[in-house]
Amino acid sequence: MFGLGWPEVLICAGVFVLLFGGARLPGLMRNMGRSVNEFKAGIKELPSETPPVEDKSEEAE
Repeated sequence: MFGLGWPEVLICAGVFVLLFGGARLPGLMRNMGRSVNEFKAGIKELPSETPPVEDKSEEAE
């Protein structure tokens, strides 16, 4: 999807551990997972079709 291979993922994981510390990392990932789940639930609640947009350029003429 983003063109990330295993070496890049490991480097990112290492940077996260250095920035946030090993003790805080599980809590951060848990909160991020909850946020993603809430976002997905919110997307499912949106109507599947959007109402058509009226073309008002013809009315001006």
